[in-house]
Amino acid sequence: MPTLHPRNAATQRPKETISRADVYTRITDQIIKAIEAGAQTCTMPWHAPDIALAIPRNAMTQKAYRGVNIVALLAEAQAHHYPEAKWATYRQWSDLGYQVNKGEKSACAVFWKPLDIDATGKSESDHVTEDADTPQSRWVARAFALFNIAQTANYEPPVTQPPRPGHERIAEIEHFIKALGPDIRHGGNRAFYRPATDHIQMPPFNCFVDPFSYYSTLTHEVTHWTGHTSRLNRELKTRFGTESYAAEELIAELGSAFLCADLGLSSESRPENAAYIDNWLTVLKRDTRAIFAAASYAQRAVDFMHDLRGAAPQPEVTAVVSRSIQQSLCL
Repeated sequence: MPTLHPRNAATQRPKETISRADVYTRITDQIIKAIEAGAQTCTMPWHAPDIALAIPRNAMTQKAYRGVNIVALLAEAQAHHYPEAKWATYRQWSDLGYQVNKGEKSACAVFWKPLDIDATGKSESDHVTEDADTPQSRWVARAFALFNIAQTANYEPPVTQPPRPGHERIAEIEHFIKALGPDIRHGGNRAFYRPATDHIQMPPFNCFVDPFSYYSTLTHEVTHWTGHTSRLNRELKTRFGTESYAAEELIAELGSAFLCADLGLSSESRPENAAYIDNWLTVLKRDTRAIFAAASYAQRAVDFMHDLRGAAPQPEVTAVVSRSIQQSLCL
């Protein structure tokens, strides 16, 4: 149990102010640092090769963070080896009975507030969102500071719980992707999505080192699939210009990570990312808002898949896993 610390003048934390420009710079710099740290092994801040990735959640509301906040908090957790994905503001931790350790550095998260200006020049809207689709001048970025539960007094890491059996998690994602209805073909040694024929090409299942690598790759390609003109019609040249191809690859990487986390799967590093890492770094260093836009596009793709999945007939509770997967999982 945490030590209770009623909020009073002694436990109040001075309010941290971050300018609008600094919001973009601080979060982008944090993600750039994480990408550079993992560049040699193609391990990005959204990869968790050995464990199921956990979507960061607010400890008080239990709501999952979205968009760029997922990427920023995953990068922060990776850098400091936090064992849990529970986050809250200083005041929220205090209200929950926890005390943030003295000297702890906060992580930066962001929301956008729309500027609906009336005739008097005053804002008419109090609506806020974590993931404005493509933040423009009508959206004002606002930063807020978060602390991980591992930064609180008397924190003890939880006893590690065994993950759900691999065949259950694999069966769930098989049903999920099948419900989306993409045209998936197997053969060859490359994975790709071809917009002209609207199909996903995957190498045979046994070409992958394990089922999680296969599905990490497949969810990457399915994220590309959501951008087809008949679905989300994701057009990036206006936003990213000549870097639109690299941006689409980044969106697919983030979308795959978000979806794998939602479904309790690990998100594997992809050697083919080596060809894009320099491009991603170039884009992010030149445009501090690029990662915000990419994460927002990825979040929209994942939301689209969940909506589409929700509209599809649900499978029977008893899951059936293909024979090749059963063999690889030693079932």
